[in-house]
Amino acid sequence: MPEFLKVAHDGPLATLTFAREKGFNTFTEAVLKELGAAWNEIEKGGKTRVCILHGEGKVFLAGADLKELVKLDVKGAIEFAALGQHVFQSIELSPIVSIAAMHGAALGGGCELALACDIRIAAEDLKIGQPEVNLGLIPGFGGTQRLPRVIGQSRALYRILTGEPYTAQMALATGLVHEVSSNDNLMNTAKHIAGVVLSRGPQAVSTAKALVRQAFSFPLQEGLLHERDAFCKTYATGEAQEGITAFLEKRPPNFKFPSA
Repeated sequence: MPEFLKVAHDGPLATLTFAREKGFNTFTEAVLKELGAAWNEIEKGGKTRVCILHGEGKVFLAGADLKELVKLDVKGAIEFAALGQHVFQSIELSPIVSIAAMHGAALGGGCELALACDIRIAAEDLKIGQPEVNLGLIPGFGGTQRLPRVIGQSRALYRILTGEPYTAQMALATGLVHEVSSNDNLMNTAKHIAGVVLSRGPQAVSTAKALVRQAFSFPLQEGLLHERDAFCKTYATGEAQEGITAFLEKRPPNFKFPSA
Protein backbone atom coordinates (compact mmCIF):
# COMPACT_ATOMS: atom_id res chain seq x y z
CA MET A 1 0.00 0.00 0.00
CA PRO A 2 1.27 3.52 -0.78
CA GLU A 3 2.61 5.35 2.26
CA PHE A 4 3.05 8.87 0.93
CA LEU A 5 0.65 9.05 -2.01
CA LYS A 6 -3.03 8.60 -2.67
CA VAL A 7 -4.21 7.54 -6.13
CA ALA A 8 -7.85 7.75 -7.24
CA HIS A 9 -9.43 6.93 -10.59
CA ASP A 10 -12.52 8.34 -12.25
CA GLY A 11 -12.71 6.72 -15.67
CA PRO A 12 -9.88 8.14 -17.81
CA LEU A 13 -8.96 10.71 -15.12
CA ALA A 14 -6.55 9.83 -12.33
CA THR A 15 -5.71 11.97 -9.31
CA LEU A 16 -2.37 11.55 -7.56
CA THR A 17 -2.16 13.26 -4.18
CA PHE A 18 0.98 13.82 -2.12
CA ALA A 19 0.05 13.17 1.50
CA ARG A 20 3.18 13.59 3.59
CA GLU A 21 1.89 16.49 5.67
CA LYS A 22 4.20 15.88 8.63
CA GLY A 23 7.06 16.62 6.28
CA PHE A 24 5.19 19.33 4.39
CA ASN A 25 5.08 17.00 1.39
CA THR A 26 8.83 16.88 0.97
CA PHE A 27 10.73 14.54 -1.33
CA THR A 28 12.72 11.66 0.09
CA GLU A 29 14.16 8.69 -1.76
CA ALA A 30 11.17 6.67 -0.59
CA VAL A 31 8.69 9.27 -1.86
CA LEU A 32 10.39 9.40 -5.27
CA LYS A 33 10.36 5.62 -5.57
CA GLU A 34 6.70 5.52 -4.57
CA LEU A 35 5.88 8.22 -7.14
CA GLY A 36 7.69 6.29 -9.87
CA ALA A 37 5.88 3.07 -8.98
CA ALA A 38 2.51 4.81 -8.78
CA TRP A 39 3.00 6.42 -12.18
CA ASN A 40 3.98 3.09 -13.72
CA GLU A 41 0.80 1.54 -12.35
CA ILE A 42 -1.31 4.37 -13.73
CA GLU A 43 0.26 3.90 -17.16
CA LYS A 44 -0.01 0.10 -17.09
CA GLY A 45 -3.73 0.30 -16.45
CA GLY A 46 -4.09 1.56 -20.02
CA LYS A 47 -7.25 3.59 -19.37
CA THR A 48 -5.91 6.83 -17.90
CA ARG A 49 -5.56 9.77 -20.27
CA VAL A 50 -5.12 12.63 -17.81
CA CYS A 51 -3.63 12.73 -14.31
CA ILE A 52 -3.91 15.61 -11.83
CA LEU A 53 -1.08 15.87 -9.30
CA HIS A 54 -1.66 17.89 -6.14
CA GLY A 55 -0.73 18.04 -2.48
CA GLU A 56 -2.75 17.40 0.62
CA GLY A 57 -2.41 19.84 3.49
CA LYS A 58 -0.52 23.13 3.48
CA VAL A 59 1.56 22.84 0.29
CA PHE A 60 1.88 21.13 -3.08
CA LEU A 61 5.51 20.08 -2.56
CA ALA A 62 8.08 21.90 -0.46
CA GLY A 63 11.18 20.33 -2.02
CA ALA A 64 13.61 17.72 -0.78
CA ASP A 65 13.69 16.56 2.84
CA LEU A 66 16.72 18.40 4.27
CA LYS A 67 17.21 15.83 7.02
CA GLU A 68 17.84 13.26 4.30
CA LEU A 69 19.86 15.58 2.06
CA VAL A 70 22.34 16.45 4.79
CA LYS A 71 23.30 12.79 5.14
CA LEU A 72 24.26 12.33 1.47
CA ASP A 73 27.80 11.84 0.27
CA VAL A 74 28.91 12.33 -3.34
CA LYS A 75 27.73 8.87 -4.42
CA GLY A 76 24.42 9.31 -2.63
CA ALA A 77 23.91 12.73 -4.22
CA ILE A 78 24.41 11.29 -7.71
CA GLU A 79 21.97 8.49 -7.02
CA PHE A 80 19.36 10.84 -5.53
CA ALA A 81 19.53 13.25 -8.48
CA ALA A 82 19.42 10.38 -10.98
CA LEU A 83 16.34 8.92 -9.29
CA GLY A 84 14.48 12.23 -9.32
CA GLN A 85 15.40 12.92 -12.93
CA HIS A 86 14.30 9.45 -14.00
CA VAL A 87 10.92 9.66 -12.27
CA PHE A 88 10.17 13.17 -13.52
CA GLN A 89 11.19 12.30 -17.07
CA SER A 90 8.85 9.32 -17.05
CA ILE A 91 6.00 11.72 -16.28
CA GLU A 92 7.20 14.25 -18.85
CA LEU A 93 7.44 11.68 -21.67
CA SER A 94 4.31 9.72 -20.74
CA PRO A 95 1.37 9.68 -23.18
CA ILE A 96 -0.77 10.63 -20.17
CA VAL A 97 -1.38 14.38 -19.89
CA SER A 98 -0.19 15.61 -16.48
CA ILE A 99 -1.72 18.60 -14.68
CA ALA A 100 0.00 20.07 -11.62
CA ALA A 101 -2.58 21.70 -9.34
CA MET A 102 -0.42 23.66 -6.89
CA HIS A 103 -1.09 25.58 -3.70
CA GLY A 104 1.04 26.92 -0.87
CA ALA A 105 4.50 26.13 -2.14
CA ALA A 106 6.11 24.36 -5.07
CA LEU A 107 9.77 24.80 -4.25
CA GLY A 108 12.90 22.96 -5.35
CA GLY A 109 11.83 19.49 -6.38
CA GLY A 110 8.21 20.65 -6.23
CA CYS A 111 8.88 23.24 -8.91
CA GLU A 112 10.88 20.70 -10.91
CA LEU A 113 8.01 18.20 -10.83
CA ALA A 114 5.65 20.93 -11.98
CA LEU A 115 8.02 21.76 -14.85
CA ALA A 116 7.87 18.10 -15.93
CA CYS A 117 4.07 18.30 -16.04
CA ASP A 118 2.23 19.42 -19.17
CA ILE A 119 -0.15 21.92 -17.56
CA ARG A 120 0.40 23.94 -14.38
CA ILE A 121 -2.40 25.53 -12.35
CA ALA A 122 -1.64 27.78 -9.38
CA ALA A 123 -3.71 28.72 -6.36
CA GLU A 124 -3.52 32.38 -5.42
CA ASP A 125 -1.24 31.70 -2.45
CA LEU A 126 1.39 29.76 -4.42
CA LYS A 127 5.11 30.45 -4.12
CA ILE A 128 7.05 28.58 -6.80
CA GLY A 129 10.75 28.51 -7.55
CA GLN A 130 14.21 27.01 -7.18
CA PRO A 131 15.73 28.16 -3.85
CA GLU A 132 18.58 25.61 -3.83
CA VAL A 133 21.40 28.19 -3.91
CA ASN A 134 20.27 29.38 -0.47
CA LEU A 135 21.56 26.02 0.78
CA GLY A 136 24.70 25.91 -1.34
CA LEU A 137 23.00 23.52 -3.76
CA ILE A 138 21.71 23.68 -7.32
CA PRO A 139 18.54 22.15 -8.77
CA GLY A 140 19.13 18.45 -9.32
CA PHE A 141 15.87 17.12 -10.79
CA GLY A 142 15.93 19.09 -14.05
CA GLY A 143 15.38 22.68 -12.95
CA THR A 144 18.42 24.13 -14.73
CA GLN A 145 17.27 22.50 -17.97
CA ARG A 146 13.48 22.81 -17.96
CA LEU A 147 13.03 26.25 -16.38
CA PRO A 148 14.92 28.09 -19.18
CA ARG A 149 12.86 26.21 -21.76
CA VAL A 150 9.65 27.37 -20.08
CA ILE A 151 10.37 31.00 -19.08
CA GLY A 152 13.52 31.80 -21.05
CA GLN A 153 17.19 31.76 -20.13
CA SER A 154 17.39 35.27 -18.68
CA ARG A 155 14.45 34.87 -16.31
CA ALA A 156 15.58 31.39 -15.31
CA LEU A 157 19.07 32.64 -14.50
CA TYR A 158 17.72 35.38 -12.25
CA ARG A 159 15.41 33.04 -10.35
CA ILE A 160 17.92 30.20 -9.97
CA LEU A 161 20.87 32.47 -9.06
CA THR A 162 18.93 34.49 -6.47
CA GLY A 163 16.76 31.64 -5.25
CA GLU A 164 13.79 34.02 -5.07
CA PRO A 165 10.39 32.42 -5.79
CA TYR A 166 7.59 33.65 -8.00
CA THR A 167 4.16 34.52 -6.69
CA ALA A 168 1.25 32.96 -8.56
CA GLN A 169 0.58 36.11 -10.57
CA MET A 170 4.26 36.56 -11.44
CA ALA A 171 4.44 32.93 -12.53
CA LEU A 172 1.36 33.46 -14.71
CA ALA A 173 2.91 36.50 -16.38
CA THR A 174 6.04 34.54 -17.34
CA GLY A 175 4.23 31.41 -18.53
CA LEU A 176 5.50 29.28 -15.67
CA VAL A 177 1.88 28.55 -14.79
CA HIS A 178 -1.03 28.57 -17.20
CA GLU A 179 -3.86 29.66 -14.93
CA VAL A 180 -4.39 31.08 -11.44
CA SER A 181 -7.37 30.01 -9.36
CA SER A 182 -8.67 30.74 -5.90
CA ASN A 183 -7.50 28.18 -3.36
CA ASP A 184 -11.03 26.88 -2.87
CA ASN A 185 -11.52 26.38 -6.60
CA LEU A 186 -8.10 24.92 -7.45
CA MET A 187 -9.18 21.31 -7.98
CA ASN A 188 -12.36 22.33 -9.80
CA THR A 189 -10.23 24.36 -12.20
CA ALA A 190 -7.85 21.43 -12.73
CA LYS A 191 -10.76 19.04 -13.29
CA HIS A 192 -12.36 21.42 -15.78
CA ILE A 193 -9.13 21.58 -17.81
CA ALA A 194 -8.82 17.80 -17.56
CA GLY A 195 -12.35 17.49 -18.92
CA VAL A 196 -11.51 19.71 -21.88
CA VAL A 197 -8.45 17.59 -22.72
CA LEU A 198 -10.48 14.39 -22.31
CA SER A 199 -13.04 15.66 -24.83
CA ARG A 200 -10.39 15.89 -27.54
CA GLY A 201 -9.11 13.12 -29.79
CA PRO A 202 -7.10 10.81 -27.50
CA GLN A 203 -4.54 9.77 -30.08
CA ALA A 204 -4.21 13.33 -31.35
CA VAL A 205 -3.58 14.58 -27.81
CA SER A 206 -0.92 11.99 -26.98
CA THR A 207 0.79 12.45 -30.37
CA ALA A 208 0.77 16.24 -30.10
CA LYS A 209 2.23 16.03 -26.59
CA ALA A 210 5.07 13.81 -27.79
CA LEU A 211 5.87 16.13 -30.71
CA VAL A 212 5.94 19.25 -28.55
CA ARG A 213 8.07 17.55 -25.90
CA GLN A 214 10.58 16.51 -28.59
CA ALA A 215 10.58 19.88 -30.36
CA PHE A 216 13.90 21.05 -28.91
CA SER A 217 15.58 17.70 -29.53
CA PHE A 218 15.60 18.01 -33.34
CA PRO A 219 16.56 20.65 -35.91
CA LEU A 220 13.45 22.38 -37.28
CA GLN A 221 13.42 20.52 -40.60
CA GLU A 222 13.67 17.12 -38.92
CA GLY A 223 10.94 18.08 -36.48
CA LEU A 224 8.68 19.11 -39.33
CA LEU A 225 9.12 15.69 -40.93
CA HIS A 226 8.10 14.02 -37.66
CA GLU A 227 5.05 16.28 -37.52
CA ARG A 228 4.11 15.49 -41.12
CA ASP A 229 4.29 11.75 -40.52
CA ALA A 230 2.26 12.03 -37.31
CA PHE A 231 -0.33 14.20 -39.06
CA CYS A 232 -0.85 11.45 -41.63
CA LYS A 233 -1.30 8.85 -38.90
CA THR A 234 -4.34 10.69 -37.51
CA TYR A 235 -6.04 9.70 -40.76
CA ALA A 236 -4.74 6.14 -40.62
CA THR A 237 -6.40 5.63 -37.22
CA GLY A 238 -9.72 7.11 -38.34
CA GLU A 239 -9.69 9.68 -35.54
CA ALA A 240 -9.34 12.62 -37.93
CA GLN A 241 -12.24 11.47 -40.07
CA GLU A 242 -14.48 11.12 -37.02
CA GLY A 243 -13.54 14.53 -35.64
CA ILE A 244 -14.04 16.35 -38.94
CA THR A 245 -17.28 14.54 -39.73
CA ALA A 246 -18.68 15.26 -36.27
CA PHE A 247 -17.87 18.96 -36.67
CA LEU A 248 -19.56 19.13 -40.08
CA GLU A 249 -22.60 17.26 -38.75
CA LYS A 250 -22.75 19.55 -35.68
CA ARG A 251 -22.55 16.67 -33.20
CA PRO A 252 -20.06 15.65 -30.50
CA PRO A 253 -17.30 13.39 -31.83
CA ASN A 254 -17.28 9.75 -30.80
CA PHE A 255 -13.57 9.29 -30.29
CA LYS A 256 -12.34 5.84 -29.32
CA PHE A 257 -9.56 5.43 -26.80
CA PRO A 258 -7.17 2.75 -28.17
CA SER A 259 -6.82 -0.41 -26.09
CA ALA A 260 -3.65 -0.83 -24.06
